[in-house]
Amino acid sequence: MFIKRLSLKDYRNYKYTVVNFSDGINILFGKNAQGKTNIIEAIYLCATSKSHRTSSDKELINLEKSEAHIKLTVNKKGIDENVDIHIKKNNRKGIAINRIPIKKLNELLGIVNVIIFSPEDLGLIKNGPKERRKFLNLELCQLDNIYYYNLQQYQKILKQRNNLLKTLKKTGKIDETINIWDNQLVHFGTKIIYKRKEFIDKLNLIINKIHSDISGNKENLQIEYEKNVNDGNFKQKLENNLDKDIRFGTTSVGPHRDDMMFLVNGIDIRKYGSQGQQRTAALSLKLSEIKLVIDKIDDTPILLLDDVLSELDDERQKYLIHSLKNIQTIITCTGVEDYIKNSIDIGKLYKVNNGEVALYELPYKNSNSSH
Repeated sequence: MFIKRLSLKDYRNYKYTVVNFSDGINILFGKNAQGKTNIIEAIYLCATSKSHRTSSDKELINLEKSEAHIKLTVNKKGIDENVDIHIKKNNRKGIAINRIPIKKLNELLGIVNVIIFSPEDLGLIKNGPKERRKFLNLELCQLDNIYYYNLQQYQKILKQRNNLLKTLKKTGKIDETINIWDNQLVHFGTKIIYKRKEFIDKLNLIINKIHSDISGNKENLQIEYEKNVNDGNFKQKLENNLDKDIRFGTTSVGPHRDDMMFLVNGIDIRKYGSQGQQRTAALSLKLSEIKLVIDKIDDTPILLLDDVLSELDDERQKYLIHSLKNIQTIITCTGVEDYIKNSIDIGKLYKVNNGEVALYELPYKNSNSSH
């Protein structure tokens, strides 16, 4: 699959722009704060219905306007599909697929499959559990509508239970409805746990080979799923922790407390790994995602690289660039020197300046670039 065309109207710092992409490697370059990442964000929005940078839709609209429009055309095995998103300041956003409005956001998932890689992702291993759960949820929601539904239900129930816990703290009385929320939490939570375990098991089948190659056959990488609870003890743990939960007004156990451990040669690199090891593991994770998505959807996802190459050393740069073959890649950077140095075959090159995107003459002639 590849994106053919993206148009933005009154989106962030763009008044109106249209970008026609190559099905190969596309580079958007320019100084900082010109709007490069806004294009990545708009594509991500068309894939997931959400921004990877903010939870507020209002921030996506040009400051001088009251609404914004995004239109994206993606080609999937020779067939074009169109995603239109209409964002309003005072109303929920509207989404249409092939000009037909959708009623639920999960109808969008799977139309455009993207994998995003930014400098923040290099910190995925050393950062807190919340970031790793976010990674799990974002990837699984794109690949599995049922997971998306179960996660939504779980989060709604968790919020209701936490609200009830705060009320119980004030009244000092146990409300029988807590048992209803507990049963619902266990019902949806166990489904989430099962899917996460399945996803991590599949990642492990792929990631060790990739990581071994990047590290020059010096390191073995294994991911372990650190479940906070399992389907056998979830209900019991909720009951055992009820007094504590009431005291703090929050639910202390469940898959919303899960984590992933990354073991390199048996050592937990979240705590004891070097920055180089952590970054290599993060790169291995992203490249494994590509393979996993290809296996799942029988098509290639779109890779979004947001100013990440400059954060990698030469060896990791070369490995990443070598992995870009046969997959549409949209890259943002401040300069194209690293890509020229690594002899990358650029399909299209764009200069981004103050919310305007202009096709730029390639710095060298590509023999195989696609337009």
